[in-house]
Parts: sequence; structure tokens; C-alpha cells
Amino acid sequence: MITKEPVITVKNMVKKFGSFVANDNLSFEVYKGEIFGFLGANGAGKTTAIRILCGLSSPTSGQMNVAGFDVYRQTEKIKQNIGYMSQKFSLYEDLTVYENIRFYGGVYGMNIADRKARTTEMLDRLELTAYKNRKIGDLPLGWKQKLAFSIAILHNPKIVFLDEPTGGVDPITRRQFWNLIYEAVEKGITVFVTTHYMDEAEYCDRVSIMADGRIVALDTPEKLKEQYNAANMDEVFLKIAR
Repeated sequence: MITKEPVITVKNMVKKFGSFVANDNLSFEVYKGEIFGFLGANGAGKTTAIRILCGLSSPTSGQMNVAGFDVYRQTEKIKQNIGYMSQKFSLYEDLTVYENIRFYGGVYGMNIADRKARTTEMLDRLELTAYKNRKIGDLPLGWKQKLAFSIAILHNPKIVFLDEPTGGVDPITRRQFWNLIYEAVEKGITVFVTTHYMDEAEYCDRVSIMADGRIVALDTPEKLKEQYNAANMDEVFLKIAR
């Protein structure tokens, strides 16, 4: 259930690379329990902003708080309280399914008993128990994707960041992936997701749209469609992009 309690607060985020401004005074909040869509064309500045919020990159200026921690002084605390799934799915191709889960459980600081219990539960839920000793590189893309997401929330983080997690997979697998997202939200995890698929924007509680390093629209999908007199989010995005 969404509450008005912010788990991410961003005020005037600026990130510069030399004279290039990747993030130009971004300000927004993400509420506990919501699915927050972070959209924009390639080069709009989405991934740069996500890396800052995950404690993987330093902002040039601004105030940012993630899961109750400051991005300048408490990056290690942030990393302990979030999950992150990158475009490349973050799995080690030459390790088995089981070895990947065990490795990330250790990275997240889980004790052995919790790690074993969560591993058994995850493999059973994903119907991967019979494949636990198979190398990741031998699995179909859709399986890797669902496994990577499940590993990203293995430690029950407060927030999970998903950077274009459904790229390159078929519509059925995308739908299955979103079912996993809904399950995570039911458990109280906040989801911050970027996607190029505008139909997926419809699944979000609120959507932010970036262009040229700035946020140019932020509201629920229904209100954005109303504001831009559009039948769907694809039309909204095209009108903004033009």
C-alpha cells in the first residue's frame, strides 16, 4: 500500500561531466510502496540519476536522501537498504544459479540460515530448483531476467532500482516479470523502474518523464494522458519528445 512517506527525496540534483549537464536540477519524491516509473529517451539522464541514488556515483550538487540516508555521507548504508538490477542483469555467467544466489546473499550480509531459507523459497517460486546447478550463461534470457530481479530483492530491501529490466524479452516474459514486481510491492518494497516500453508505464503508480537532463512531466499515467489529451502513454511520450 502506498503511503505519503517519502523513501527517496531529491532536491535540485545536478550532475555535470565537464561542461555537459547530465542531470539539470532534478527534484522529486518517491513514496513508500509505490511503483515509480522513470522514463526518457536514450541520453536523457536516467541511468546517471539512478547511479547517484544507488550510491554508485557522486552528484555535483543538490540534496538527496534514499531510504533515510544521505547520498554524500552514507552511501554504504544506502547500498545495504536497496536492491539494484542493471540493464545487463548483474549475474555472473560462469557461475551456477545456486552459486549466484549464494554470492549475492553474502554481499548483502545475510546470515547462512536466512540465505538458505530464501534460496529454497526463491528457486521453488521461480520453478528453477531442477536447474540450480546450471550455469547462468546456459539459461534463456527470460529466466536470467526473473532470477536477477529475485536476487536483487533477496535481502528484502526497502527500495529496488530496475534499470530497463525487460529489454529484449518477449511480451509474455515481460508480463511475468511485472507479476514479480507486484509481488515485491505487496511485501512492502518500493520499485523505481526505467523502461522503454510505454505500455509498462501504464503499470506504474506515478511516472516521471525526462528530456535533456530535466524532468518535464511527473504525475499518474491517467493524469498525464488527460493533460496531454492522449489515448495512451506512448502518445504522451511522443508529444513530450517532440
